[in-house]
This record gives sequence, structure tokens and C-alpha cells, in this order.
Amino acid sequence: MSSTRRIRSQSAPTPIPPVPLTIEGYSVLHQMLRVRWAALRQLSSREKSEIVDEAGDALAKMEQNTSGQSGLYSLLGHKGDLMLVHFRPSFDELNCAELKLARLRLNDYLEPAASYLSVIELGLYESSIKAYRELSDRGVEPHSEEWNRDIAETVARQTEAMRPRLFPELPGHRYISFYPMDRRRGEEKNWYTLPIEERARQMNEHGLVGRRYAGEVKQIITGSIGFDDWEWGVDLFADDPLVFKKLIYEMRFDEVSAVYALFGHFYIGVRCPSGQLGSLLNGELPRS
Repeated sequence: MSSTRRIRSQSAPTPIPPVPLTIEGYSVLHQMLRVRWAALRQLSSREKSEIVDEAGDALAKMEQNTSGQSGLYSLLGHKGDLMLVHFRPSFDELNCAELKLARLRLNDYLEPAASYLSVIELGLYESSIKAYRELSDRGVEPHSEEWNRDIAETVARQTEAMRPRLFPELPGHRYISFYPMDRRRGEEKNWYTLPIEERARQMNEHGLVGRRYAGEVKQIITGSIGFDDWEWGVDLFADDPLVFKKLIYEMRFDEVSAVYALFGHFYIGVRCPSGQLGSLLNGELPRS
């Protein structure tokens, strides 16, 4: 053991880092679009049919893609008419999906309303604290070669164990609720100044609520720090849209939401399989 390590082991433990480890999976792109209904109405039945067939074939391939799927949703309200959700292994492949859709004739009758870029993310609060403390107790200097090697092994183990959650199929539920969110960084309350142990406690309590709804809602959390205007994106999938209201309302009573959460726009959509695109553009509600 080096003298540095001997001295450290006889003194106070090394302070553990404040940043929890995360593991990442699919890259995710949400595209919110408006339909140019007036221009679409000017098309002949034949032209419209050709446009719908081309787009439907492209969407069908994206729905069945084995390395990350896409889904189309009919949005409710004024924020847009359609929302496309893409899961892909990389940003490059997301861009390819975006460009493929841009080349379709249907794109001439669509206008972007909003978009959101992120990656599926799982935060490892408990594993982080455990790993940090074990390394600190051994006197390992944070971010040293030995520290980084052990942390990389922890991340690799967790990634393999959580692979189904990091690379899921796009849920087939009828309804989706998507919204971005932040943690407060204001003058009075700042999530990022709390000790990591306290953040872990609050996140654990927050997660208990979500787990009670596990049979009714599928939740996918994506990280967007450095990628988009908010810090996280949340996708909820369910066959009964009222469960979105109940779940989110109950979560607002958690300390982490009541004190530290800020929310962006909510987008609610109805799933539209590719084969029903023509019906949707004719003003008919997608069938279950």
C-alpha cells in the first residue's frame, strides 16, 4: 500500500461524489407534427391514396424494426395533430428515421410543432452510494484509475441486468402521455445541492407510488440533459387515460415532486397503427 493510501485509510473517509451513476439504453426522438388539412383536402382520391400507401408502408417497417421501433399517435388538443415516437440504438439511427420520413410525400402536408431528443435512462442511486462508499472505505481516490475501473464494472453489471428496461419494445397500449420535466435549481430550493443520500431517499419514496400502478401503466424515463431544453422526458402508456391523471396527481404529493419538480407541456395521444393512417387522415378515430 502506498503512503498516500495508508494516510488516507487512517483519516476521515473520502467524501463520496454527489453525482449518481446512470445507465443508458435506446436513443429516443419525439416528433410533434401539424397536418396541413386544407392542402390535404385539395388532393384527388388517387393522389391521397398513393401518399397514404407510401407513408403507411414506411411506418409499418418502422413499427416492426427489430432494433428499436417507432409508433404513431393522434394528439388531442391544439399542440399538434400527430406525434411520432422513435426508439433507436443511436442518434445516427434516429436521424436516419427522421430523414426517411422527411422524404415521404406525406411530409409536404406536415409541419413540425415540437420535438424532444433524449435517451432511456435509469438512475442508480442505491448502487452509486454503495459503490462510492466501498471505494472510499478502501481509500481509493475518486476518479483515479482504480476508481474508474471499479465504477465501470458496476455500470457494466447494472447495464446487463437492466437490459430489458433499457432496450424495451415500444408499448402497444392505446394511450400515451409524454411530458418533459426539470428539478428545481432556484434561489430557495435546489435539488442539486442536496446530499446524494437525501436525493436517493426521496427518489425511492417517489418510485413506490409508480410501482403501485405497475399493472396499469408502463413508464419509460429518458434523460435529456445536454440534449434538449428540459432535463428528463417521461412517457406513460396505458389503456385507460384516466390512470395518467391519478398517477401524476398522487406523485405530486411526494416531496421530490411537491418541492423540486417543474413540468413542461403534456402531450396526450391515441395510438394509430400504420394500417390505419388513411382512416386517421380522413378524420376517423384509430380502432383499438
